[in-house]
Amino acid sequence: MTLRVVIVDDEELARRGIRTRLQRMSDVDIVAECSNGRQAIDSIRRYTPDLVFLDVQMPGKTGFDVIEDVGWETCPNIIFVTAHDQYAIRAFEINALDYLLKPIDDERFDLAFQRARDTLAMDRDRDLGRRLASALGDVDVHGTSARRTGHVVVRSVGRVIFVKKSDIDWIEAAGDYVTLHVGKKSWLLRETIAEMERKLQSDGFTRIHRSAIVNTERIGEMHSLDNGEYRLLLRDGTELKLSRGFRHQLQALLGSNS
Repeated sequence: MTLRVVIVDDEELARRGIRTRLQRMSDVDIVAECSNGRQAIDSIRRYTPDLVFLDVQMPGKTGFDVIEDVGWETCPNIIFVTAHDQYAIRAFEINALDYLLKPIDDERFDLAFQRARDTLAMDRDRDLGRRLASALGDVDVHGTSARRTGHVVVRSVGRVIFVKKSDIDWIEAAGDYVTLHVGKKSWLLRETIAEMERKLQSDGFTRIHRSAIVNTERIGEMHSLDNGEYRLLLRDGTELKLSRGFRHQLQALLGSNS
């Protein structure tokens, strides 16, 4: 995978330092170098790079002006490069990949670039999975729900795995990820628990806790606890807690009036 890169800095010496470091890497194609914001905007629109090393303070348009003019939705991944640290918070508020302070340290540069590699690889895997799912009728080209195949698409170490929804026992929250528990296997998926609840709510799944969703077909027993909560026992022996706030949701799905 070759990364198309644009370097933007009003100082020729700074551009040369970034260029020299990038030229040592076999997977980089420097498509443009710019000395001001206007050139940067034109080059980003013309070459659609994967990554931009962008100076913050430049004559005319600043680095933030460049991003605003290009457009937040179409702007490539950004690594800010500047001699000033007061812009760091704003840089990360707009989801910059990294923020390098001049003079740039080689080890710090390599770390930032590896982060860019990892992010781009993840984005391309996600796009591949979406296109494969679209071919199977699971989502349309815009990523919205369409005809359902009954599968959840999981990207894992260069593979795209189609997990049948009916095979999922329960789902566990892990920050911005969830773990799909499927028999003795588990799959990590980059989705929030709320997103999974929305996608599976019409497929026999229900939220039982702020960090758990269960396939109701897997519930074997339900035991009340003294604090008003319940203990669910799945058919494979897994024990899960049903919070009071989600009890009526489960009962409604099971058709219970208790």
